[in-house]
Amino acid sequence: MEIRSIMCCCGQGLGSSMIVSMNVEKALKKLGVSGVKVEHTAIGEVTEGSADLFVIGADLAPQMTSYKNKIILNQLMDMNEIETKLKEVFGL
Repeated sequence: MEIRSIMCCCGQGLGSSMIVSMNVEKALKKLGVSGVKVEHTAIGEVTEGSADLFVIGADLAPQMTSYKNKIILNQLMDMNEIETKLKEVFGL
């Protein structure tokens, strides 16, 4: 699967999802991945087709069980976890 868009989601679509989206962009740049649009929104606003990959906190995982392509973060601000999970998804 080719990933061209990543949606970072949190409860309200403001604070943590915005920070996670900035960290995802930083991690992608560090990993040398380009051409991927990173956005953030509230969990209630997403549909499965709204992005190729979703990044969510573990607290929201139960609401997205039907979504196949997702990264579940145990620590939202942990750059090592974000980089490690992105490497797996992108096969790096």
